[in-house]
Amino acid sequence: MVEDEIVIRNGIKNSIEWEKEGYEFVGEASDGELALPMILKEKPDIVITDIRMPFMDGLEMSKLVKQELPDIKILILSGYDEFEYAKEAIKIGVTEYMLKPISSAKLLETLKEVSKQILAEREEKKLKKLYVQEMQENVELKKMKFFGQLISGELSFADAVNMGKEYNMNLSAQLYKIILFKFSSIATNDVQEESMLQAYEEMEKLVSQVPYVCSFQRSVEGWAFLLLAEQEEEMKEKEERFLEKLRQISMQHDDLPYFGGIGTNVCRLSELGNSFREADRAFAGRFTHDMNQIISPESLHILQEDEAFDANSFGELEQTHRVVEKFLNNGTQEEVQSFVEACLSEIPEDNFRSIMMRQYIIMDIYVVVMSFCEKINSENEQTQESAVLEENGEALKRAIARTETMDDIKIYIEALISQAIEVRNTASGRRYSDIIQTAKIQIENTYMSEEISLNSVAAGVGMSPSYFSSIFSREMGKTFVEYLTEIRMEKAKELLTCSSMKTSEIGYEVGYKDPHYFSYIFKKTQGCSPKEYRSSRKG
Repeated sequence: MVEDEIVIRNGIKNSIEWEKEGYEFVGEASDGELALPMILKEKPDIVITDIRMPFMDGLEMSKLVKQELPDIKILILSGYDEFEYAKEAIKIGVTEYMLKPISSAKLLETLKEVSKQILAEREEKKLKKLYVQEMQENVELKKMKFFGQLISGELSFADAVNMGKEYNMNLSAQLYKIILFKFSSIATNDVQEESMLQAYEEMEKLVSQVPYVCSFQRSVEGWAFLLLAEQEEEMKEKEERFLEKLRQISMQHDDLPYFGGIGTNVCRLSELGNSFREADRAFAGRFTHDMNQIISPESLHILQEDEAFDANSFGELEQTHRVVEKFLNNGTQEEVQSFVEACLSEIPEDNFRSIMMRQYIIMDIYVVVMSFCEKINSENEQTQESAVLEENGEALKRAIARTETMDDIKIYIEALISQAIEVRNTASGRRYSDIIQTAKIQIENTYMSEEISLNSVAAGVGMSPSYFSSIFSREMGKTFVEYLTEIRMEKAKELLTCSSMKTSEIGYEVGYKDPHYFSYIFKKTQGCSPKEYRSSRKG
């Protein structure tokens, strides 16, 4: 209560039994200047204030309070029936504008209406929070796009900071660093599925507890972590602490190989692409070096020197053979470009200065790819993809013969390997249709469980949640959560039409333990409440 006339203030304060009516009277002041710090400290739901007061009037105080506590309800009492006051009050966002004198009964009546509004808004906030949590998959897809914008440098600093706020990220700092990380195992049994699910849950928990790290899921590429600090020494300490936490989680799941790449420090958000490129260069080491490492580009260079093979001898290409064959068996389309970059970077530059050696090395990669595909085609029918593969192979041979630039040849190799993986996927039935079908069956059988989640279904088909999410979205044209919600809503509509079950019982039956949340989701997706839907069916 803010009122400069003590008689009026005491009259209102003492004329109502506040606790009996369901309110707690938490403070009073004689003007806005005294009231403002009390209000910001107590954070009351409702403020009742006069307009004309010394030092700071009610409108000025209300404006400042609304800036800090936008959800607060302000009731203005005024003895001045003037339009300008009312107009300014509306502009500020005052809830009620009442003229003095006002009776206790009238004030209580107004307070009850405002209280109903507060409780309704709280319920709405709670349901919205649940909805946002459930739609986290959509948020991660948007964050993935946001990360791409950050590293491309297409956003201004102001736009990047403002967009970051949408994901609870404070991107204002003196130093930035990118770390890329991935678990590489594909689960093949129940134990590995459980281990993968636990590992991803632990990673999510970790990043939620580390305030100086912003995380982005990158589909098949795992995670990108953005570290923020103010000084070089602080960044070094934060990096070491975070990497130690990553290793601790990874060591608890020794059946899941991991790999990470560390970028350099940059001073501006617009330079984040430089840190990413360095991290990605180190991260590409996962294709050609031992797993279970988190390395910097400098460390990768040392590894390359230690493990370098003598390509001056035409027989020393077994390492390249193994790397290419391994990727053809287990790699994905999304990784082709990174793989080719990593594979060619392992070959000493001197070997590419000789036209004959360059032709030999690239032809050797061509032979490995074509041999792999011939083996597949000998066991399966010739496909359209095989024909395209042969065309790409012929194009590569012509490019080698003309000794085109390495950039051009790299493009040909990428096309060749990409088509080889397409042949592999088609021939072995791994075009994800079987994975999607398995996931759909799992959703159909467990949609009514509150425990079903993107993570649990992804583990059930032996994939990381982010990779599964991207495949499911691409193949189905909708996200996992959208599909699950669609299944639940269709079942709910069946029960609303064909049964006499209560709305709350139907919500529970289709997987929503909170009846209010079920009604919220139903109305959001179907455009009407469950009750309205049932009435329309009966009509």
